[in-house]
Amino acid sequence: MNGAQALIRTLVDARVDVCFSNPGTSEMHFVAALDQVPEMRGVLCLFEGVATGAADGYGRMTGRPASVLLHLGPGLANGLANLHNARRARTPIVTVVGDHAGYHKAYDSPLESDIDALAGTVSGWVRRSARSADIGDDAAAAVAAARTAPGQIATLVLPADTSWSAGAASAAPLPVEAPAAVPDDALAAVAAVLASGEPCALLVGGGATRTRGLVAASRVAAAAGAPLFCETFPARLERGAGRPVVERLPRAADQVTRRLAGVRHLVLVGVRSPVSFFAYPDQPSDLVPDGCQVHELGTVADDLPGALERLADLVGAPAEAVLQPAGRPELPTGELSLDSIGRILGALLPEGAIVVDEGVTSTRQMPGPTAGAPPHDWLTLTGGAIGQGLPVATGAAVAAPGRPVICLEGDGSAMYTVSALWTQAREGLDVTTLVFSNRSYRILEGELANVGAAASGPRARDLLELGRPELDFAAMATGMGVPATRARTAEDLIQQFRRALAEPGPHLIDVVLPGP
Repeated sequence: MNGAQALIRTLVDARVDVCFSNPGTSEMHFVAALDQVPEMRGVLCLFEGVATGAADGYGRMTGRPASVLLHLGPGLANGLANLHNARRARTPIVTVVGDHAGYHKAYDSPLESDIDALAGTVSGWVRRSARSADIGDDAAAAVAAARTAPGQIATLVLPADTSWSAGAASAAPLPVEAPAAVPDDALAAVAAVLASGEPCALLVGGGATRTRGLVAASRVAAAAGAPLFCETFPARLERGAGRPVVERLPRAADQVTRRLAGVRHLVLVGVRSPVSFFAYPDQPSDLVPDGCQVHELGTVADDLPGALERLADLVGAPAEAVLQPAGRPELPTGELSLDSIGRILGALLPEGAIVVDEGVTSTRQMPGPTAGAPPHDWLTLTGGAIGQGLPVATGAAVAAPGRPVICLEGDGSAMYTVSALWTQAREGLDVTTLVFSNRSYRILEGELANVGAAASGPRARDLLELGRPELDFAAMATGMGVPATRARTAEDLIQQFRRALAEPGPHLIDVVLPGP
């Protein structure tokens, strides 16, 4: 077999059987090999950032990598923003980047670039497969590297002549080490802090935001009389009725400061110490209160749910976690607002839903009214690079075909990767997208004031507004094969959301918000 066939066979044997693709000339032998290895599902994306974001959503929901096929350095560069988000989410991904044939690189043809350097900015593992005889072993190593706890991006550079040359063979999957146990002395040290009688707080992230970890963390927090927070942007938070109560730490620095005021011991579980999202004049970057000591319970590569369960035993925690009671808000009427949209979502969110949140300013009020909805997952914008929502929703729907996916999307962010709608239509994915049309980069209006920039003039405001002409998301979605409607009142949104949830396949609702 040739190198491309051996690569795909090795990936499939290692349970990497989905490839989100935007290929070019150098990857044509990979494309042709899909017919020789039909177990690999190829999903065409019209932009590389959609492919990389979809792989992120797939990995978050399955815990195992998808593959991504990209064309040379510029193709990788187009996908970097969502690979950055995936890196911050610690999502396992195998990225395959085609390159020129080895002998052709010396000619410095137009698409020649330093792929290895670009890949290194987001990847925890990079390898160039120089010979077809090596490709099976290299592919197996890439999968193992991507699955190394807690998950990372592994990039395999595939020269065209390696892909087309014969003499390759597939390789068996490599073993993946289980997460390490947190040492007993580290657990004992944290237990002593929690028993000190001084004000403590727990902040969890990573793998500790799934139900098992949250149950144990809730028990620990109850024993210590400490508040339980999760990171501001969790890769995947399991929440809803019957699941542990946990508060997401706010994004705004002043709100974080207020929530942590008086805390003398902050215990971190799979998460970084809280810092300000940006630098602001005369404001601190480190948001840990003065006089507060930070304690880490293990590392992100450790078995954090197991460590929390052992810690619960050490501190004599109650047997049961504090669980969220079931409860739905009443459906609103009248003009749409962020409050009424949150109540509609909380009232109608189906059980088992996967909510992908890139609403930015429009979804800050969503946690409250959705807290008592049936159990669901909430996926957030982990790395801050916008254009994530539609692609992540696409990958999540591929990963979990039996579950409804709800994408909460800002209008400015949606335009970065709007072509993901075409892939959703082509694949028949059950994604309902709510685009919040406030016709501006609303978050930047607030950031102007936060950084102390004077922006009262029309030229500055013009760079933050999305009018002239206004974006017609219903028309764009329809043009890409996604049924779409527009909601201007609460009654409109209730009717359209119910219909979208009841019908198979993708839908989009253009949620028109009142102007400023």
